[in-house]
Amino acid sequence: MCVVRVDPASVGVGLMFGAYLIDGQAEWTGRLQTPSRDVALGEIGAVYFRRPNPYLARFSHLPQQARDFAATEARYGLGGVLNSLLKATYVNHPISVTRADYKPAQLQMAVQHGLSVPATLITNDPERARKFAAKHGPVIYKSFRGAPRPADGNTAAIWTQRIKEEDLDESVTVTAHMFQREVNKTADARVTVVGRSVFASRITTPDGALDWRRGNWDELIHEPIAVPDAVARALHAYLDGFGLAFGCFDFALEPDPNDHTAGAWTFIECNPNGQWGWLPDSDAIAHAFADVLTEGWR
Repeated sequence: MCVVRVDPASVGVGLMFGAYLIDGQAEWTGRLQTPSRDVALGEIGAVYFRRPNPYLARFSHLPQQARDFAATEARYGLGGVLNSLLKATYVNHPISVTRADYKPAQLQMAVQHGLSVPATLITNDPERARKFAAKHGPVIYKSFRGAPRPADGNTAAIWTQRIKEEDLDESVTVTAHMFQREVNKTADARVTVVGRSVFASRITTPDGALDWRRGNWDELIHEPIAVPDAVARALHAYLDGFGLAFGCFDFALEPDPNDHTAGAWTFIECNPNGQWGWLPDSDAIAHAFADVLTEGWR
């Protein structure tokens, strides 16, 4: 068994390949070659798919039409082969990641499996938004995908933010927006599920920030937290519903009026390709990934 690190966006002299479908065989055969590795497609037993660079980056030197053509051909040609390895266990398969990346689908899947979800409106209609805010306020706004990377290459972000009814003017018509009832939370929970393993941390901020991502991560307080059995079962069903082996779930924890010794878990979102290396139990999570991948290989 060997490990090969491949960035599909290196297609060119940094990544050469040949894939064959001949003699009535249903499996792609051939090889991938990088400057340091040469691997047969039929020998790939497990794939950890983790945010490869976009194909467009490889062709940025070309005129726009040629760039778009080359990137599309690479995505549907090389990407199509890499997405179709019949013997491989994917964590996670790119098509499953795409399906599970849409927040409307996430919220719907969560509700289908019994998780609590805040009242939500997706709209470009300011009147509907104002009525929703009046009925369910206070409300928050969340972006669907975050801010695109600016020209200078720095990272940009759009944080979850509170919205007042009077802020909802005609600018809402420009594009789609997501508004939700604000959860009266006491903390957040980050739950990482890998295979059948569940890892959870309670996250609190010194200033009780609405969005814990926007502050200094070194000041975040992480504490182990037990995931209720019903929630854990729902998370496994959620991943199965999307065909995923792994997901990073975010929950808001709020007081339960019916049980003062426990808190209610409100589903916020699931990142099917999320970060986990910064969590206190990252070593255990890494071992869980290794178990899933090697089991798939066998």
